Amino acid sequence: MDGQIGLLLVILAGTAVLFAFERVPADVVAIGLLVTLVLTGILTMDEAFAGFGSTTFFLLLGLFILTAALMRTGVVDMVGLRILRRTGDSPDRLLLIVMVTTAALSSVLSNTAAAAFFLPVVLGLARRTSAKAERLLLPLAFAAILASSVTLVSTSTNVVVSGVMAQYGLERMGLFELTPVGVPIMVLGVAYMYFIGQHLIPHRESALIDLEELAKPPYVTEVVVMPDSPLVGNTLEEAGLGRDLDLRVIRIVRNKTRYIDPQATTRLEPDDVLLLEGTRDEVLKVKDVVGIELKADAKFAIPEAEAANQDGNANPGEMFDVIELLIPPGSALIGRTLRGTSFRERFGVQVLAINRHGETLRRKLSQTRLRVGDVLLVQGRAEALANLHMAQNVRMIGMVRQERPNWRRAPVAIAIFLGSLIVASVGLLELPIAVLTGTVLVFLTRCLTPEEAYEEVRWNALIVIGSMLALGTAMEKTGTAAYLAGLIVDWVGQSHPLWLLTGFFVLTVFLTQPMSNQAAAVVVLPIAIQTAVQLGLNPRTFAMTIALAASCSYLTPLEPACLIVYGPGGYRFSDFLRVGTPLTLLIYGISMLLAPMVWPLEG
Repeated sequence: MDGQIGLLLVILAGTAVLFAFERVPADVVAIGLLVTLVLTGILTMDEAFAGFGSTTFFLLLGLFILTAALMRTGVVDMVGLRILRRTGDSPDRLLLIVMVTTAALSSVLSNTAAAAFFLPVVLGLARRTSAKAERLLLPLAFAAILASSVTLVSTSTNVVVSGVMAQYGLERMGLFELTPVGVPIMVLGVAYMYFIGQHLIPHRESALIDLEELAKPPYVTEVVVMPDSPLVGNTLEEAGLGRDLDLRVIRIVRNKTRYIDPQATTRLEPDDVLLLEGTRDEVLKVKDVVGIELKADAKFAIPEAEAANQDGNANPGEMFDVIELLIPPGSALIGRTLRGTSFRERFGVQVLAINRHGETLRRKLSQTRLRVGDVLLVQGRAEALANLHMAQNVRMIGMVRQERPNWRRAPVAIAIFLGSLIVASVGLLELPIAVLTGTVLVFLTRCLTPEEAYEEVRWNALIVIGSMLALGTAMEKTGTAAYLAGLIVDWVGQSHPLWLLTGFFVLTVFLTQPMSNQAAAVVVLPIAIQTAVQLGLNPRTFAMTIALAASCSYLTPLEPACLIVYGPGGYRFSDFLRVGTPLTLLIYGISMLLAPMVWPLEG
């Protein structure tokens, strides 16, 4: 072992310790590793920074942008609601469906793309149900990786292994050759995550607090069930307002004076007024629900809004901005109702909802007496809102950006996302180029603006992956990977063939953590094939086992599918080791049992 190999192994061990204890953020550790490799002379600057221009880096960047387009056009909400209707409020059923759906998609498409697509869906489902996000996101990533060995095209690593096999005179890997081993791995792996793995994931409340969510207090608003609404005659449970919009029905006002405490079996009637409680964003989403209207929109309470509607120039509410107003101490509005103060006529705006510091209001908004600190969600024309800013009785908190999904672009976003993956899967374009082509198309078709896209990109994950790719380069350049493979042959070369097979499996899994899956397979596979030939063993058994091991990336979050969920799930490096170690041992056992049966060692 020369000096550079020893130095690199020391650097690798130190990096692993820093990642495990997480006293320093992962992206800072990754940058420190990159700098260390340059300062020690192991890599040149060009070699160290090459990861930020790699296909993996731009693949992740493109996928983040494509999924942002799906979110902005409402596709993610639509998929989430369809899943939610089949799972109800059961976290276990939700977990199972998420894993099965992700694994099925990943078996024919990139596991990274599958994880990226379902990430925002799962986050949305976690907010709508009692399920914990961290209990869903890690199983999501692992389910995507578990399907990597189902077919030849499940991951590019299999294609790379097939190409190396051909270089050494072996027949290329068949499309379904891995299936007899890959399907048991996928099925038993999903079962492990469902019955055991999810319970090994620690719950860290502080790590999962979303500051944006904390800044969204609950509002109470009023909606009207329109006479021609498809909800008329349905029960509240069937209407699904709580399930679809995450809004809670507080009371029902029927015939203007009758207050009804809502039950799941209460049936809706025409012109019912529903008092709903929910976040500001969910309140504004009511505008997109067929059959119900915010009361302000339904009655065209603002004269300008009614005129605009009659002219056909706009739908009610679409031409107006939304702001939040605070009732300050000393305001003349304190103790008075909106109706009593003629708030609408006086200011030329309409109150959509009221927030009272977590207190649930149970009377109609027009009959609610205002208090100090009440926050009003107000809709109106820009001129009227500007006049409010000068009023002494209210204080303007800020403008509300209405991020209503661009439903008209949803089919376009879906077509671009799926088209990019299909083009790559049939070999017309490489996956990174196909995905980047898709990102250009979502910009050109106005599914997404560049500003919106860059807000959604997880830059810390990209920094980690770009920096860690330098470690893989260093292991190849210094010969560290080949040196470790040689040690395996020296230690177990004369033992039972299964021990030799185990050695190459373990080495490949080890190298797959810091290196890309493809690089690890390319380094180990030639040595394994040559060793098998020299010992009179079947080289195909070793090649297929290495293909299985190269997709076994569960011990660290450095696999792209894991990096996607690392930040949103509030995970630590140790979480992957805790949950991924039993799963890796399970896959090892399945591989050692089935691989010699499907591809006999003495072939």
